Order: sequence, then structure tokens, then C-alpha cells
Amino acid sequence: MEVETDKLKLAAQFVNSTSAPIFLTGKAGTGKTTFLRKLANETHKNYVVLAPTGIAALHARGVTIHSQFLLPLGSFLPVREPEGNYTDQHGFYTQHTLSRRHPLNKVRKSVLRAIELLVIDEVSMLRADVLDAIDFRMKSVKGNFNEPFGGVQVLLIGDLYQLPPIVRDQEWGVLNRFYSSIHFFEAKALQNSGLVYLELDKIFRQQDSVFIDLLNNLRDNQLTDEDIRLLNSYYKSSAEIKEEKECITITTHNYKADQINQSELESLKGKAYSYRAEIEGDFPDSLHPLPETLELREGAQIMFVKNDSSGMASYFNGKLATVTELSKDSITVVMKDEERDYVLRKEVWENKKYLLNPTTKELDEEVVGTYSHFPVKLAWAVTVHKSQGLTFDKAIIDVGQAFAPGQVYVALSRLRSLDGLILRSRIQSNLVHSDQQVVSFSQNSKAHQKLGELLQLHQKRYLHHMLEGTFDFSQVMRELAQHTQSQEGTMEFEDEEMQAVMPKMLEKFRGESEVTEKFRRQLLHLLHAGDFEKLEERLEKGGEYFRNFLANRLQELALQLTMISSFTKTQKIQEELEAIEELVIRKYLDISKIRSIVFAVSKGEVPGKMPKVDYAIQDLRKQFFLHAKEVAAEKLKTIKSKTGKRKKGSLSPKRQKGDSQEVTFQLFESGKNVEVIALERGLASSTIKSHMAEGIASGRFELEDCLPQEVIIEIMASLEKFKTVKELREHFKDKYDYGTLKMVFAGNRDV
Repeated sequence: MEVETDKLKLAAQFVNSTSAPIFLTGKAGTGKTTFLRKLANETHKNYVVLAPTGIAALHARGVTIHSQFLLPLGSFLPVREPEGNYTDQHGFYTQHTLSRRHPLNKVRKSVLRAIELLVIDEVSMLRADVLDAIDFRMKSVKGNFNEPFGGVQVLLIGDLYQLPPIVRDQEWGVLNRFYSSIHFFEAKALQNSGLVYLELDKIFRQQDSVFIDLLNNLRDNQLTDEDIRLLNSYYKSSAEIKEEKECITITTHNYKADQINQSELESLKGKAYSYRAEIEGDFPDSLHPLPETLELREGAQIMFVKNDSSGMASYFNGKLATVTELSKDSITVVMKDEERDYVLRKEVWENKKYLLNPTTKELDEEVVGTYSHFPVKLAWAVTVHKSQGLTFDKAIIDVGQAFAPGQVYVALSRLRSLDGLILRSRIQSNLVHSDQQVVSFSQNSKAHQKLGELLQLHQKRYLHHMLEGTFDFSQVMRELAQHTQSQEGTMEFEDEEMQAVMPKMLEKFRGESEVTEKFRRQLLHLLHAGDFEKLEERLEKGGEYFRNFLANRLQELALQLTMISSFTKTQKIQEELEAIEELVIRKYLDISKIRSIVFAVSKGEVPGKMPKVDYAIQDLRKQFFLHAKEVAAEKLKTIKSKTGKRKKGSLSPKRQKGDSQEVTFQLFESGKNVEVIALERGLASSTIKSHMAEGIASGRFELEDCLPQEVIIEIMASLEKFKTVKELREHFKDKYDYGTLKMVFAGNRDV
């Protein structure tokens, strides 16, 4: 196999042709974000993009870690016992409390079960304990505690020399019993995992070799006296700085940036205009990319905070401009170094969540809220933290009060060259250190890894793992066995044929066990012998046989699901059958893709997306359910026509009309919200919410699917103090209505 030497291509190979955990890093401006943007079009794997903070998630076009994994606020201790064994402080949780008090809902489980690749951006801010909490969640939903993250590949992206994770002293007093530092690389999940350290080394932002060398010395804690003298030669007095036009200040603290911006704005004589954001759906305050109200005057210096989404490239994130004309509804600016006027238009930010496509069982993104605003902010000053990801030709750097490792580096690396540097305060040598643990980790990782050899090693492991696991149906059989056992003696169908479907399906899978085991042995023998031609031939023939076998099981499942949906009190059965169907579809997809993946890897190529396979299963499933609908209609006629006393515990067909709660449930399941349902049915919202509370209590719906997460968290935090809905209403001073509080009560398993 030929190995690519270009680091970006190498990163693509590690992602698409191995299952190795990867840390993709590099200096500022080396293309990490560009790689992430291209990932969606280049990987065949089901993946989600996550980030530690809301703003970082918006920039990465993903979701926050805490919202995806429903992690409580606080610190995670990587142990099984309750947190009381380690501390009496509030705000700590363990594997025990994560499972019992913060269980995942059905939607989250479905999404996480489908993940093959977990991407976490801005990993410099990710704490080790949070990564271990993610590891436990993934192991739990995958049912695989033998491999890190339940066997899911992780791609961690970021620059450890930038902003570090935050941990309070009282938290660290407990966490330091488990971790030597709070950086992500100390996580238990990564110990002995074979983390691939892949550093991008081609810098696109800076071309100035002197400046690049200086930044490298700063990262490596090797800044010389000559470097300090060179930096301080760019110092200017306050009087000199006042003469600078259209120049932004990068400072360390929010209050300093706010003071500069407000002072400069008030010094302008023109009329002040205010513009408000338009918010639709679920878009919590923590995700707001800009303040809701933007106040401007003519002459104000502004900065764009988003790339032009129109495709015209009229502006980019970090571009400076000056306001020239304002009216009630419009803002006209002149871009820096340009003469023409430009009328701003609003940009839209999207709050997304991941859902499992019910047809393809692939991961889809759903936009749950939008934030529309003019994409600019006052830009006489910005904090180091907010400057991450931005590029400036010229900036005033004020880092005399730097309080965290990496702040000076982040501020300086925003510039393209030294020619644009203006220092408001002189650089002190004691402020420019990098975290020594970060330096040691980076140096040790680079010293012990030969990427070309590692790629080939991990590719062989990946192919071995795929060939062994793709044709292993043991997980499907476990789910089938648990389902048939859970139904024995608890509920009976009027139709004996329905009663026997799933036990018979289990026997059919068991009947294939010997065949699959023999087939896997053949495939692994051919792989290790290097006979890829014969391997592809066997995969083509064997793949066709097993796809046909699985297609027949999917057809049976479609009919059983269609029949079950026509009976009352079958929510739990439906969920179990849907989970089995997910597993069977995943096997069908894996078998459909494996030949192409093996072929590409054997030729040293990067396996890409395979849309034809996804469309094929979508069409197949549609056919199965259309056929099932016709067959089920005939079967139900027979069942309903039977006479005689119904067996105790047997399932009865659903009522078609008159059940008010059921009508509400069906409308909600069709995608309509409480307000729309109330309007459509001519009922009060409180009545609909009472219906939904019953649905939540019975397990038909998950609380998180009915209310925004911030509402749930706020109400849940008060449940220990206030035990009744009336007390809660008084506590919140009618902020939340009775129906909303009743829904939270219904969804709280500890009350």
C-alpha cells in the first residue's frame, strides 16, 4: 500500500480506513477547520460533530457535548460507586448516578447507537472528566465495555496551546484523585488506546518566516530574550495608538473589551439605532452568537462574525468595516480597504440536534431553532477568547494581564505578520509560558509515532475488525432473545401467528450461526494471506446471500411492527422491535459497504460516501412497509371478527375514534407542537399539556422531546425543595404554567 505524505490526506485516510482514535492538531491557521468542513462530503461513516461550548458548537456546525449526551452540570468521577463515597460536595456525579438519575431517552439512544465516528472540535477546552463521561455513555448504549467509547472512533480536533479547560479549585480538589491534569489527554478512556497524534504543519495564515519562528518558540516555551525584544519593539504609547484608524484591540478580559467598545461608541455624535435579533424555535441564551440587541451609530467600527453565506464572499469572519449610514431597518457600511458601500443583510444561525432517520437508520440533522441577526459586532476591541478562529491584518494587542497559558499565543497568532502588530502593553517573559504538561504531551506524542507505519497497522486492524464484526449477528440475537423473554407470559396476541413471529426469527438467526462463523474464518484467512482478489470475490457472493437473509427478516419485522401499531398498550413492544430493526438495517448497510471499503483500503485509496447503498435500503424498507400495510389490514379483519371471551392479558385493537388523549398523542407524533394541537382540536393548551404529561408518565414520550432542555434543567433543580406543582408555581411566580410543571413532574423518575 502507498502511504500519502500530505498531512490532510493522511488525516482523511486515518478517519475513513481505520478505527483508531485521532488527535488532529496544528498551529493556528493550518487548516483544521477546513478539514472538518470537508468531512461531511468525504466520509462513509455515521458521525456527529460536538464541541465543549455553545459558541464553539455553532462555529463547528455541530451541537454541544452536554446536550447530545444529556450530561448534568458538574464534574464526573470515573468510578462505578455513588459520588458520596468520594465527596460530600454538591455538583459531582459518577457512572452510578449518570445511569440512575440521568438516563438517556429513546431518541438519544437511537442516535448514539448509530454513531461510528465521534468528532469533538476545540478540544483544548475539553476536560478529561467530560471525555470519560462520554466514554461511559457510549459504552452503555453500544453494550460494549471492552473497547474505548464502545468501539466508536473518536476524532479530536484542536490546538492545546490555545485556551485551556476551566476547572475550579474546589472541583480540582476532588478530581485530582483521578487525574494528573484536567486536559483531555489525561482521560482514562485514552490510556493505552493508541491515540494517533496527527499535527498539521503547513501554515496558511502566516507567510512571515520570522513571525512563524517566534510563534513556534512561544508554543514550545523556548521564547528567547531576542524574541521578547523583537515583540516589544512594536510597543506604542496611548497617544500613538489614538492615531491608529480601523484597528481592533485584542485584550484579555471581557470588561476591558466592553469598556473600550462602549466608550468609543458613545464618543460618536450621531443618533443611536438599535436592532434586535429574530429568534424562532429552540435557541437558548447560551448559544446566542451575538447579543440580542445591536446598538450602532454612524462611524462605528464593526467586525463581521460570520462568513458570507450567499456565496459572494463579500465578507468573512473577522473582516472589519465602518458604519456609514443607518436607518430603522438597514445598515450600510464600507469595508476596510474598500471604497464601495455595502448594505448588510441578516444571517441565520441554526441550533441543530441529531436524529435517527426512521427509514434509512442513518443520522440526520434537524434544525430546532434559528437566530437571525445582522452578522456584526462593535469591533474597537475583542477578547482573546472571542478572537479564536479570526484573522487580522492589523491589531492592537493588550495582553499585559494574561491569566491563562496560551492567551499571548492566541492573541499574537491572529495576525498575518509582524507588520500588523501594535502592542498596547509590553510583553513580560513570565506571561508567555505554555502549560508544561501540554508541551510534554505534544513532544512525547510526536517523538514516538511514525505515521506511515501506524496507518498500515491500524488499517489492518480495522479490516480485521470489520470482517469479524460485520458478519457477526450475536448482538441481534441477544436483542431478539431479550425481547422474546420479556414478552413470555406477560402479553398475548389474539393471533397465534403474531405470537410466534419473533421466536421464529430468533431461531432463523441461530440457524445461521455456524454459516457466519465459517464465513468469517475464511475472510480473515484471506485478509492475513493478502489475497485481496479472492477476498473481494467471497465478499461479493457472501454479501449477496446475507443481504437476502436480512432483507427477509426486515420484511417480517415490517409486518410485525405494522400489526403491533394497531393494538393498544404496545409502546414498549414497538420500541423493542424498532431497536431490533435498527440493528438489522445496520448489518444490511455494513454488509453492503464492506466490499468497497476493503477494495479501497487495499489499493491505498480513501473510502468515500456511498449514497447508492443508503438509497437502496430506503427503497427496500418503503416496499416492505407498503406490503405490510396491505397484509396487516386483512389480518386485523380476521382478528376483530373473532368471537368469545378475550384471554386475560391479551392485547386489544386500538380504538379508532373518541380517545381524546390518543388523538393528541398521534398529532404530536406527526410533528405538531402543543400550541398547534390545541388550535387544531379547539382545546386549551393546558388540556393538551395534561395529555402529554400522561404520555410522558406512561413512557410513550420522553420529557426531552416535549420541552426545551433549559426549561427542564431549571425546573428539575427545584424539585427537591418543592414537592407539589402549586409550590413550584409560587416559586417561579407563574413563569411556568401548570401543564409545563406537570410534564416535568411526570418525567422525573425520582419523584
